[in-house]
Amino acid sequence: MKHLLTLLLLGLLTQAFAQKPYQLNGSELLISKSITFKNATSAELTKESEEALQIVKQYLDEKPYITLLRIEAHLSNTTNSAQKLTESRSLAVYQKLVAMGVDCKRLIAVAFGGTKPIADNSTAEGKLKNDRITFVNVALKNIVIGGLPIDGGGVATSKTCQ
Repeated sequence: MKHLLTLLLLGLLTQAFAQKPYQLNGSELLISKSITFKNATSAELTKESEEALQIVKQYLDEKPYITLLRIEAHLSNTTNSAQKLTESRSLAVYQKLVAMGVDCKRLIAVAFGGTKPIADNSTAEGKLKNDRITFVNVALKNIVIGGLPIDGGGVATSKTCQ
């Protein structure tokens, strides 16, 4: 009977964990919803993005020891306008999270333009994968993870706040 109860409890814990809307891949926070913008040249978040940002907020609320989370904006093209658009997009996500109640000191918005593709830009599918917002844990209890620069090599659009 004791063994059966243990198995039941483990099953319930596994099920609860599987239902979380986020998970980690190394230091990267993976969320079950997408951050989207009004159109390909816009930094205006869609209404659908609010659910995704609520997941990020939930993660930070549940993990107070994550003291710095990097918001990374990426695009599929490498033009100067792409860099500026990723700067605007990362800042828009940062501002929305702050408006939702996330302490601005726990966030840094960073733009990468088209410098870090994860797929082939010569295909439509690849471009869709490269146009993304990602979230990376940067500091735990105010200690930078792995000694890397907090901006991850991108252009920081927000460093600190009041």
